[in-house]
Amino acid sequence: MYHFLVVIEKGENNYRAYAPDLPGCVATGESLEDVEKNMREAMGLHVKGMMANQRPIPRPRAVARYMDVTIPRLRA
Repeated sequence: MYHFLVVIEKGENNYRAYAPDLPGCVATGESLEDVEKNMREAMGLHVKGMMANQRPIPRPRAVARYMDVTIPRLRA
């Protein structure tokens, strides 16, 4: 089993997802559930294609963090 970070973004009309460690592997969906299902399928197909083409499966390296940012007050 492979374990990859997936980034999901909310668009104006849908959700989109991508896996930073699998360039070109993307999916969309009308809901979070849809995009997660579609992305899981896309990643499976992507990895299968890499294996069929005898390309190495990349090691997961991407990480995600939420970070706080202090914004200085503007002077009036």
